Amino acid sequence: MSRRELRSPISTHAATSTVKSTTNGKVKSDADTFMVPEVGIVHKVNERLALGIGAFGVSGMGVDFRDKDLMENPPGSGYYTNALSKMHTTFQFMRLTPAVAYKINEMIAIGAALHIAWGSLDMGAEMCEFEDNDGDGLPSVKRCWNASGGQSQDFGLGASVGVAVNFGDFIYGGLYYQSPVSMKYENVFDSNGDGRYEDMKLEQPQEFAIGIGVKPLENLKFGFDVRWIDWSGADGYGDFGWEDQWVFAVGTEYKPIDNLALRIGWNYGKTPIRDKDNLDPMNPKNSIPNFERRFTDFEVYWFNLVGFPAIAEHHLTLGLNWKITPNFDID
Repeated sequence: MSRRELRSPISTHAATSTVKSTTNGKVKSDADTFMVPEVGIVHKVNERLALGIGAFGVSGMGVDFRDKDLMENPPGSGYYTNALSKMHTTFQFMRLTPAVAYKINEMIAIGAALHIAWGSLDMGAEMCEFEDNDGDGLPSVKRCWNASGGQSQDFGLGASVGVAVNFGDFIYGGLYYQSPVSMKYENVFDSNGDGRYEDMKLEQPQEFAIGIGVKPLENLKFGFDVRWIDWSGADGYGDFGWEDQWVFAVGTEYKPIDNLALRIGWNYGKTPIRDKDNLDPMNPKNSIPNFERRFTDFEVYWFNLVGFPAIAEHHLTLGLNWKITPNFDID
């Protein structure tokens, strides 16, 4: 579940806005709830081999500012705009992951999974062109258009591998790598107002993680891991200026009875959208794959701020494991 609120003074002489004034204060998006489900099933074939499948809602986010603080501009024109470009976006991404794990010996186990990914993207905004008709240095609106191409979906493939090490049933370690997943959302946005909707390439980034766990009691475990997410190297995210994340996580598992484990975890990762100073509002030098138009620094970070404010840095997670039979678990 996600709530999006925007608190920022917004200068609206941007190429994505139509209001020649300044808006300050708090604006709450109408899009404030996104479900991110997870479910997994594991079957232990024998003492060495286990099979599983999981379905994971990796992300869900978006905003809806279409009806916020509307004003008539120019006055008397009968045309209503707002300082947030009437931005409305949704993004959902899920993975289906059939997996296999094999215990080489009492110390080392390895695993791998195929990632069958599904994504859905909608990007909507009122885009405008400006010109200085009277030479006073203040641009006025030349024309505007609704850039949304509607919801677009795509499928992609990836993989992950991992290794777990048991240092004597007290200390455990693990390494994990997840490949990037390339996605292309077709006919999703009209960046230049020519009436033709363009595709957008948005690659889910590669990840690498290392973790350590401690089992002080038979029914109690603690864990800590560090994960690197390569946002800057992923098509789309990197072009929007997202920076890499280091995510730090801690968690614990407690078994009140033999067939039930209760889990709680917390992680912190600094937002990939960082503060920027001295953004260039004039030179359209940034390319977004596969948009035909190029964008200024200001426009790119404006869209980050208003369209996809991925600013949450703390996450709390609750979960459980239910062992139905000796060879069948549900997480």
